[in-house]
Amino acid sequence: MTGSTVAGAAGLVQEALETYADDPAIAAVLQGMARRLAEPLRIAIAGMVKAGKSTLLNAIIGEEIAPTDTGECTRIITWYRHGHTPRITLYPKNGNPRTLPLKRVDGRLVFVLGDMAAADVDRLEVDWPSPALRNMILIDTPGIASLSQEVSARSTAFLAPADTHSEADAVIYLMRHMHAADLRFLESFRDTEAGRSGTVNAIAVLSRADEIGGGRIDSLLSAGEIADRYRRDHNLRRLALGVVPVAGLLAQSARTMRQQDFEALQLLAGMARANREKALLSADRFVRSAGPEGLTAEVKAALLARYGLFGIRLAVVLIPNGFNEPTPLAHELARRSGLDPLLELLGRQFQTRAETLKARTALVGVESLLRTSPRPGTGHLAAALERLQANAHEFRELRLLAALRTTGAPLSPELAAEAEALIGGRGAAAHVRLGLDRDAAPNEIADEARRCLLRWRALAESPLTDRSALDVCRVVIRSCEGVVADSFARQRQPA
Repeated sequence: MTGSTVAGAAGLVQEALETYADDPAIAAVLQGMARRLAEPLRIAIAGMVKAGKSTLLNAIIGEEIAPTDTGECTRIITWYRHGHTPRITLYPKNGNPRTLPLKRVDGRLVFVLGDMAAADVDRLEVDWPSPALRNMILIDTPGIASLSQEVSARSTAFLAPADTHSEADAVIYLMRHMHAADLRFLESFRDTEAGRSGTVNAIAVLSRADEIGGGRIDSLLSAGEIADRYRRDHNLRRLALGVVPVAGLLAQSARTMRQQDFEALQLLAGMARANREKALLSADRFVRSAGPEGLTAEVKAALLARYGLFGIRLAVVLIPNGFNEPTPLAHELARRSGLDPLLELLGRQFQTRAETLKARTALVGVESLLRTSPRPGTGHLAAALERLQANAHEFRELRLLAALRTTGAPLSPELAAEAEALIGGRGAAAHVRLGLDRDAAPNEIADEARRCLLRWRALAESPLTDRSALDVCRVVIRSCEGVVADSFARQRQPA
C-alpha cells in the first residue's frame, strides 16, 4: 500500500470531519473511521453454531481466554485487543461501560456478567497482552443460523449491515461442511458496502477437521482433500481467498498444553501398543478402559475433552518418536492440527494488505456518508474520493481479483491463474506473487518480475489479445512494475 494512498484516506476522513463537525452523530462515525485507520486490522471469526469459533480464536491467541461452552457469553460479540494489562470491559446497550472482574476457572478465563443478561450487552472488549494481538484485532461472533433468530441476526447485522460498511475488515469463516447457509453469509458479507468495492476478504476454514476422518491419525489428510475440492468450487472460490482444514480443539490444547496433560499422554504412550490401540477405539471405551496405572477415568475424560481422540492418538505416537518433552510435542501437535497453514494464509492474505483493506473500508464509509447524508459544499470530498479510488493501484488489484474469481477473464486458464497470482491473489508479498521461495534474494525477485513484465507487455501489445483482456493486462503490468521497482530499491539499500 503506498503511503500516499493511506495518507489520502486519512486526510479525506479528516476533511469529512471538518465538514460534518456540526452533526454529532456523523462526527462520531467519522472519528471511528479515523481510529480504525490507526489501529490493527479487524478480523472477525464467524460461522454456524458449534463450528468451533472460540476454540480457534484461543488457538490463534495461544491462551484460553474466549469461552467455548454454550453459555451466555458465547451469545455476545466480543473484541480481543492487545493491551499491556488484562482487562474486560462490558458495553451495555443502555448505560455506561463497566469493568468486569478477571476470573479463571481451571486455567480458563471466565466472564462474570453479574445481573446483566446477554441480550442487554452491546459488546465485550478484552484487552490482553498476547503477541498475536499486536497486529490484529480478533472479533468473536455468535453463531450464524442459530436457533435463536435474535442471536443470529446480531452477528449478521454486525458483519454484513444493510446500509453501511462492516465492522470487520476481513473474516475467517468456519464451516464443518459447505452448506447453502455458509455461501449465503459469505455472499452477504461481500455484498456489504465494503464488499461492493470488489474486495474478496474472507478465508474459509474447514473446522473440526479431525472429525472428518473419525479421529484417525490421517484425518487431516482426508480433510485436506475435501478442502481442495471446496477450494476449486466456483461458488466458494468467488467468495473466499482460500480453504484451510484445521483441527481446532487440538490446535487450542497444543498451544495451551499443561504439564499434567503431557504427563498423562506420556503414561498412555508407555502402554503396550495392543492395549493402547484397543482402549483408543472409541471415546467411551477410552474413559472406561483399565490402565495405565495412575490415570483415572476423570483424568482421561479431561484429556479427551481437551485433545479429542485425534489429538491423543497423535500424541502417543509422537512421544516415542522423539517428541518426548512438553514444548517440542506441543509445537508438533499445533503444526499437525493445521493451525500453521492458517496463520501463514492469514499473514499472506490479510496482514500484508492490512493497510489496503483498512483504507478501502474508510473510503467506502465516506462514500456511504456522502450518499446518505448529502449537503452543500461536499463536492471537493466527492472529487477527492473519486481520485483516490481511481488512482490507487491496490484497489484496482482487489477489483480485478474479485472479477477473476467471479466473472472470469478472456484469458487461457494458465494466464488467468498467473494474473491472479501476480496481483496478489495468493498473497501480497513479492515472492508469493512470483511463486518464489520465501528466502529469494532481491535480484532473483527482480529478474523474475522483469520476465513476467515482458511477457504481459507482449500479451498486451499482441493484435490477437481480446480488447476486454487489455484491462487485465494493464493491472498485471502495473503490479509487475511495482515489484521490479521495489526490488531495485531493496538492492540499493546498504547491507
